[in-house]
Amino acid sequence: MNDPVLISRLQFAFTVMYHYLFPGLTMGLAFLIFLLKSIYMRNGDERYNRAVRFWGKIFAVTFILGVVSGIPMEFQFGTNWAAFSKFAGGIIAQTLAMEGAFAFFLESAFVGVFLFGERAFGQRLHWLSSFLVFLGTWASAYFILCTNSWLQNPVGYKRLPGGGIDISNYWQVLFNPWVFVQFIHNQGATVLTAAIVMAGVGAFYVLSRRDEEYGKMFVKVGVIVGLIMSIWQILPSGDLEGLQVTHKQPVKLASMEGLFKSERPAGIVILGQPDMNKQRLDNPIVVPRALSFLTYRSWSARVKGLDAFPKKDWPDNVPLVYYSYHIMVGLGTIFVAIMVIAAFLLWRRKLFESRWMLWILMLTIPFPSIATTAGWITAEVGRQPWLAYGLIRTSQGVSSSVSSGNVLFTLLGFAGIYLVMGLLYFILVVGIVGAGPEAEEAGEEPAEELPV
Repeated sequence: MNDPVLISRLQFAFTVMYHYLFPGLTMGLAFLIFLLKSIYMRNGDERYNRAVRFWGKIFAVTFILGVVSGIPMEFQFGTNWAAFSKFAGGIIAQTLAMEGAFAFFLESAFVGVFLFGERAFGQRLHWLSSFLVFLGTWASAYFILCTNSWLQNPVGYKRLPGGGIDISNYWQVLFNPWVFVQFIHNQGATVLTAAIVMAGVGAFYVLSRRDEEYGKMFVKVGVIVGLIMSIWQILPSGDLEGLQVTHKQPVKLASMEGLFKSERPAGIVILGQPDMNKQRLDNPIVVPRALSFLTYRSWSARVKGLDAFPKKDWPDNVPLVYYSYHIMVGLGTIFVAIMVIAAFLLWRRKLFESRWMLWILMLTIPFPSIATTAGWITAEVGRQPWLAYGLIRTSQGVSSSVSSGNVLFTLLGFAGIYLVMGLLYFILVVGIVGAGPEAEEAGEEPAEELPV
């Protein structure tokens, strides 16, 4: 606990993981709200418009918590990671500024129009505002991921004579080969998260025998979108992400798979426990040759293990990378199974009578966030010991004048504040769900213009 590097890493990890619980939902909800609004504009069924307002309330509360919880992260670049900011600020400041100046401005401006402008501006502009909120949230994600992708795969930079680096090509940074795959995989996870939440809330209504029309709508939309996105997370986005790691960060791949020794051919480990002392996996269950095929498209390819790299370049917590990766993949596989079964029952018109399946959908609500968190742990801890891969080590980026005690004190402060924020968020969302989609709708005036 006296190591400022470790404490600074813990603080950033805690704040960023807590923060991402909120945008991880809002980005997916933005897409689903736009989808529901588009269906309403197409068929004129007022239930879909009320569903838009219902999910708009949850979106608004989640959006606000996401903004508030995200503020401390960027300050940490200056307080805890000043040496890194001095070294690479000329690059990461560009994408972070673009996120704030362009994407977040667009997102925030039209959130207000979407939440409060339906009667004032009419249905067409309300639909347009839902699209621009969706566009803004996803553009914001793109610029943030440009920053992270540069840390994973530095491009478009030049070295300065006095040390440090500066940007040399904006377009290489903005269109980093890493960011495309990371973006489609990350955004797929957000839509899957929102779809499972929507299906779970719908299942709650059907099981409770209240607001059943809306409950069935939410389950139907959530299951159909969830089925598509759960498969998308494996093929193509997950597969492309795996290929990218294979060729750009092979030491991360070895940690993810628990591959201590290079193998030809290499199998995929389904279960097993890493033993760092003996540098092996205990009790492994292996699918032979599968890893060779998935990584190099050859059943007999050689896959490098950790023994092929200097120990100083290994991730500093190989078991954490291994377990996080397997949690992510395991949950992703379970999501596919749940959505396939639910979709089959929906197709057979038996889903809403299958209470056991509705219970599963409802209880699945928290697990996409767990899977996403595990995925980010895999990506970020697996990148260690580098802050910017191959350019600057994590130990070199910490602020020299900030003590571990100062960082620990603020970490405890954040933990207390975030606990209060989390409880408040839970109370507000439970209140919205408890009130139901038709709350305060009895005296509603008719829409100013009909959809066409």
